[in-house]
Amino acid sequence: MDRTTAAQTTVAPFVAAAQTPSNRRFALNALGSLGMATLLGCGGGGSDTDTTDTTDTGTGTGTGTGTGTGTTTTCSVVPEETAGPYPADGSNASNNTYNVLALSGIVRSDIRSSIGSSTQVSGVPFTITITLTNTNASCAALSGYAIYLWHCTQDGNYSVYSSSNIADNYLRGVQATDANGTVTFTTVVPGCYAGRMPHMHLEVYRSLAAASNASNKIKTTQLAFPTALLSTIYSANSGYSASVRNLASMSFATDNVFSDGTTLEMTTMQANSGGGYSANITISIAA
Repeated sequence: MDRTTAAQTTVAPFVAAAQTPSNRRFALNALGSLGMATLLGCGGGGSDTDTTDTTDTGTGTGTGTGTGTGTTTTCSVVPEETAGPYPADGSNASNNTYNVLALSGIVRSDIRSSIGSSTQVSGVPFTITITLTNTNASCAALSGYAIYLWHCTQDGNYSVYSSSNIADNYLRGVQATDANGTVTFTTVVPGCYAGRMPHMHLEVYRSLAAASNASNKIKTTQLAFPTALLSTIYSANSGYSASVRNLASMSFATDNVFSDGTTLEMTTMQANSGGGYSANITISIAA
């Protein structure tokens, strides 16, 4: 249910109509109007299945009795979610020219400005660290995979589509996971627009080379954030005034993506000493 401006109305209907419900969530059916198609912009879902349990058992020692210790590591595939109507990854047939993944400079950690610009978007400073693991390899870190992250501004707009200009590509970027399966993006706290809980979108690719078009993606999902902390941030910063109202009228239970749970998509978020915030999450795929 990503917000659509007047300049965006040609995009959202196509994408909403093209989305396919999965076996974990069902987007609203029978889209009979442009308004309903727009509402489904960030709907959809996937499956929580594919769980790996790895147990290391100890060995007995002593005479007559034995002792043992063990640890269990569990990871589950993060749910598949819709990319929404504003991915700018070449997937929208009505605007295939909107593909920021093909731009030189899209591989970057600081996504607060458009590529080649020094003008940063307004908002509370925020870093998000994502660790990628493999359910098919005892939850081992996945190194060298590419993660494309994008989200809205403090006032709920998405770049590229807001101005219908691919050169305005702030709050979008790609990075390759390091030896620990980790990437960190520097950005701003996303706003809350009407009808959706605050969130970030991401796509996973097998490599930076593959991360040039959505046809190569192997996972699409969304990240959620603690409501109470976001409410505090929004209330303390005037640029998020609309988010205060929108968040107060929403909940995870009524969100069309997160209503079936956020266990595998919820970040751990905290304040930093410098006045900003940071969040961490580990997500898993069956690689």
